[in-house]
Amino acid sequence: MEIKYIQDEKNEAEIEISNLTIAEILRDYLSEDDSVIFVAWKREHFTKNPILRVKTSGKTVRKAISDASARIEKEADKLVDELKKAK
Repeated sequence: MEIKYIQDEKNEAEIEISNLTIAEILRDYLSEDDSVIFVAWKREHFTKNPILRVKTSGKTVRKAISDASARIEKEADKLVDELKKAK
């Protein structure tokens, strides 16, 4: 998976993500963060990668993405543990 920052400022960024599913999951988790003012992705054509746009207040975009990624990883690990127990 590739991630490319198109615009990278302290409180505003546009990020090209090569995987639509990851863009949507990240958008969902970022929307739960109180410091995120705006988050959405767009795709100009179905053959192009989605662009995730994020605006924050109170923390940097990179910190918000890092926090969201950590929460995603924690929940994924929890899911894997539960699936192992279900075997």
